Amino acid sequence: MKNSRYKEKVIETLLHFSGFIAVLILFLICIFLFRDGIALFHEYPLINFLTGTKWYPTSLPHQFGLLPLLFGSIIVTFGAIVFSVPLGIVVAIYISEIAGKNEAEILKPFIELLAGIPSVVYGFFGLVVLVPFIQNIFGLPTGQTALAGSIMLGIMALPTIISISEDAISSVPRTIKEGSLALGATEWQTIYKVTLPAALSGISAAVMLGVGRAIGETMTVMMVTGNSAVIPGFPDGIFAPVRTMTATIALEMGEVPQGSDHFHALFAIGSILFITTLITNIVAEYIKRKYKFNMGIGQ
Repeated sequence: MKNSRYKEKVIETLLHFSGFIAVLILFLICIFLFRDGIALFHEYPLINFLTGTKWYPTSLPHQFGLLPLLFGSIIVTFGAIVFSVPLGIVVAIYISEIAGKNEAEILKPFIELLAGIPSVVYGFFGLVVLVPFIQNIFGLPTGQTALAGSIMLGIMALPTIISISEDAISSVPRTIKEGSLALGATEWQTIYKVTLPAALSGISAAVMLGVGRAIGETMTVMMVTGNSAVIPGFPDGIFAPVRTMTATIALEMGEVPQGSDHFHALFAIGSILFITTLITNIVAEYIKRKYKFNMGIGQ
């Protein structure tokens, strides 16, 4: 008995230590990121960085305008969401509620396997196959556009959205579904009005994780979006080359002099990305908690 309690105490201590180390590492990353990012604003005005429309880091005077990179990231991410969220939820419903057992056992591992493909492979596929296709079908000067980036990011986000949404739908108690069917609802009515609302918490988490994957992706968008640091128009901007914040960091960090304003500007972009991801996670947690609370009242 004493030996068992000792083991439990050791495991508990290790878990607390692991959690503490994880929080400490995250805290140190924040300090490192924001320290170098804030250093830019000792010489360059913050308002010019946030509202600037030109990104010319090597010109004199330097122009570190965030807006072209921010809008490039937004348009690519928005396109990825439009493409991946409806398709991902529909596929999750099919696997969980419609497909046979054998079919589901084949489809789900295959979809989860797609999440393990390196992003550079997706980028190479997009560059060789998707980019020429978009160029030819729309008659564009180049197929390296925001549309190509949106489609590739949507494909990359699909495994996350499908897998987590399918788990959420499958975890809905069978008694709830059977109760709906017993009251005369059809199978589709049960899926739409009972199963999906009951699984909305998990589905929203899946969508937010997919959005996080799209926001933070670097290599794929760098290869297929053209990397033109201009503010895209709407809606024609979807067919124009854009540059995202992540691609800017990847393209320029290797050549920038350490300690220069350009160096600190790239860290400032990283700080904006960190804040954006943090806000996304906070919103996801709020939606998850709110819906769980409402479901608890309803029951």
